[in-house]
Amino acid sequence: MSELSDYVTDIVHEPTQTEGKGVDLTVAEVSEIVAPGRIDFGGGELEPATTVPHRSGKRDPDDDYEWWSLGAGQYLVEFNESLTGAATVTVQPRTELLERGATHPTVHVDELPRIPLSVGGAGLKLKENARVSTVVAADS
Repeated sequence: MSELSDYVTDIVHEPTQTEGKGVDLTVAEVSEIVAPGRIDFGGGELEPATTVPHRSGKRDPDDDYEWWSLGAGQYLVEFNESLTGAATVTVQPRTELLERGATHPTVHVDELPRIPLSVGGAGLKLKENARVSTVVAADS
């Protein structure tokens, strides 16, 4: 079977993102859900939720990257990386995310959707390009 990195494109920094058992995925954007979507039985009334980008900012004016200050709640995370579509992969939250009171579902996908991120009571400070997820398996 091919290496997992064969299925992931647009990697921000390959040596760092491939140093463990898998390929880490990095945060490009965080959105808030501001109005509900709809799901019905047949799909004729399927509508996406309305989202807006969550505000981010630099901690110091000289910083290269911005931070999101996330309170407890639900968000959608968009990744910098994409998938080739050549395989279905398993994406799971990184331990570093879990140990800070946040998580997202483990998913099996052939393209990367925005992933729902649940943040616990104390909130989370999340830096742009932070590694929050890992592609751990591929089925071609």
